[in-house]
Amino acid sequence: MSRPGSRPPGEGPADSTRLGHLLGPHGVQGGVKLYVLGDPEQVMDLGRVYVAGRGWLRLRRTEALAPGVVLHLAGVTTREEAEVLRGAEVYAADAELPALEEGSYYYHDLRGLPLLGSGGEVLGEVRDVFDGGHQDLLVVAHPGGEAFLPLQAPYVVIESEAGRPARVRLAEDAPEGLLGDAEEDAPAPEREG
Repeated sequence: MSRPGSRPPGEGPADSTRLGHLLGPHGVQGGVKLYVLGDPEQVMDLGRVYVAGRGWLRLRRTEALAPGVVLHLAGVTTREEAEVLRGAEVYAADAELPALEEGSYYYHDLRGLPLLGSGGEVLGEVRDVFDGGHQDLLVVAHPGGEAFLPLQAPYVVIESEAGRPARVRLAEDAPEGLLGDAEEDAPAPEREG
C-alpha cells in the first residue's frame, strides 16, 4: 500500500490527493519544505502542485530532504515569499501521480468503491480517506448516514481486480459496530411490569 494522504472533505481541487503541508522556507532562494504524507519519492517527478490559497504552481525543481521534500515553486524566489506559504496544504492531480507497482494503490483509488461485509453484502460506499494522524480513516456513506472506518489490517481488506482496487471488505473478525452502534438504531426493548 502506498499513498500520499487524503483530500479532506471540501478542500483542494476535485480529483486531487493531498500530498502534505508546507513547513517553511529552505534556503534563501524560495525553497519551501513539504511535510509529505506517504512516500516522498512520489512527489519528486511531479510537474506542478496545487497550493491552497495560491492555486496550481509549476515545480521548478524538487530536492529530497528527509523526511520530506523541498519544493521550488514558480513565482516563489525569496525566503520571505516561501515563509508566507507556511502551513498551506499541497495537492497533486490524481492523474499526474506516478504509477505504482502492482498490488499498491493510492488512497484516492479507494473513493467510490463499495464497502462489503464479510459475507459479501454491500454495507456502503467509500467517499474518501481521511488522514486521522496515527490512523487513516475511510469515510463511508451507508444507509444510516456517514461513518469513519479505521483503515486497519486485518479488519479491512482491499480486494483488487486487474491490479486495481475493486472493493473494500470487512474481515470476519472485524469488531462489531464499525459503522456505528447497531443498538442505537434498533427500537428499545419493552420492559415488563
